[in-house]
Amino acid sequence: MKALRKMQPARGLSFESATVPAIGPTDVLVRVKTASICGTDLHIYGWDRWSQGRIKPPITLGHEFCGVVERVGEEVAAVKAGDFVSAEMHVNCGHCHQCRVGEAHICQNLRIIGIDQDGAFAEFVKIPASNIIKLDPSIPEHYGAILDPLGNAVHTVLAGPIAGRTVLVTGCGPIGLMSIAVAKACGSSTVFATETNEHRRTMARKMGADVVVNPAAEDAVKKILGETSGTGVDVLLEMSGNPTAIQQGFQAMRAGGRASLLGIPTESVPLDLVNDVIFKGATVQGIYGRRMYETWVQMTALLKAGRLDLEPLFGERAPLENFEIAFAKLQGGLAGKILLYPDGMPA
Repeated sequence: MKALRKMQPARGLSFESATVPAIGPTDVLVRVKTASICGTDLHIYGWDRWSQGRIKPPITLGHEFCGVVERVGEEVAAVKAGDFVSAEMHVNCGHCHQCRVGEAHICQNLRIIGIDQDGAFAEFVKIPASNIIKLDPSIPEHYGAILDPLGNAVHTVLAGPIAGRTVLVTGCGPIGLMSIAVAKACGSSTVFATETNEHRRTMARKMGADVVVNPAAEDAVKKILGETSGTGVDVLLEMSGNPTAIQQGFQAMRAGGRASLLGIPTESVPLDLVNDVIFKGATVQGIYGRRMYETWVQMTALLKAGRLDLEPLFGERAPLENFEIAFAKLQGGLAGKILLYPDGMPA
């Protein structure tokens, strides 16, 4: 089969011929219809410090996808050949403390398909049957390919009350943009967004943000406090990982507010814990991945109900072999989600 692989411990990827995965009795082999590039894939492509410590070439990348079941192991009964599916690509152990208390998404022994083992940037991918998500036919194929990052957005937004609340999204990459749409769909009264990239600010407006601020050009905290009569926002959804954006987010959050942090900083972040957390009585949450499988139930329900319009994210599609152009556009902040097709572009 054709596959996009990390073959060497160096910058770049290569389009290779690879063996179709052999499945065990509890596995499912999926023919990949559509895959999507994640920010993590960009890190691996660039071979940054995190990638050097985590990735062990050779490996096939890709953890955002949808496809059709090709065949199943002899012990698999819940899915069958021909089913339209996606998958939770975090594979938990099932026996550590977190798994036993219902927190499998932060399993101590977590492995990620597409990072720790061969992933979905290929014609076929092997998935444990327990991780397969059957998709309702009403969910469009291109939406099915981005359920992994959409789940991150849904998890972050719904980690606390959201209906009737004012919300600040700091950082309008793909997950930040999805968070805007999810917050509006779930009843947020006003969504603020901060972003330095002009293209992403335009997309934030299209996704439903009520007030979009360029923090490089104006005082974002002053603007948000002014728009909320000096109170600040009820909810901070931090998606950037940028230390300055994080500081501004906490300053713009009201006393008693919720801060849900998904963005991953690459350096230490100084915080005024006294004034921005303790004296504010703030609730601060670290958000990782998707709750298994509560988040999947929530986001697929929103999609089936037609509550989420994610179309502004899409505009770029390419056959898998044209990955270089796709990666370059994403690295330049010039696209939302780029879809890749292992079998060539659809008709």
